[in-house]
Amino acid sequence: MQTRINILASLPDAGQGEVLETLALGQGVLIERIVSRGQRSAEGFWYEQEREEWVMVVRGRATLRFEIDGEADRAVRTESIDLGHGDCVTIPAMQRHRVEWTDPEQETVWLAIHYPPQRGSV
Repeated sequence: MQTRINILASLPDAGQGEVLETLALGQGVLIERIVSRGQRSAEGFWYEQEREEWVMVVRGRATLRFEIDGEADRAVRTESIDLGHGDCVTIPAMQRHRVEWTDPEQETVWLAIHYPPQRGSV
């Protein structure tokens, strides 16, 4: 029998810290619900994951910051992207990124799918 869930139901309290919940796992793929409320990455911390990540803001708002490789004679620069209801982004493997901001007034509910990096072309 199939079990139905609603990603917006029974939200955990994220007031004290971001909450990650595994929804499905298998064959190198991890699907999770993340609930944030005002959290952000620690100062100076950057994610640099070995897997690709597709992330969508189901509800709420957030800002992600990406490190863009600089050239030999230039400093590394960054680029931010604001996300709202229904916005999604694919984060390539090893792309340095961080959560710059999540809405402190309401829960931000994320759907994140982590999967092995694509090899070659389709």
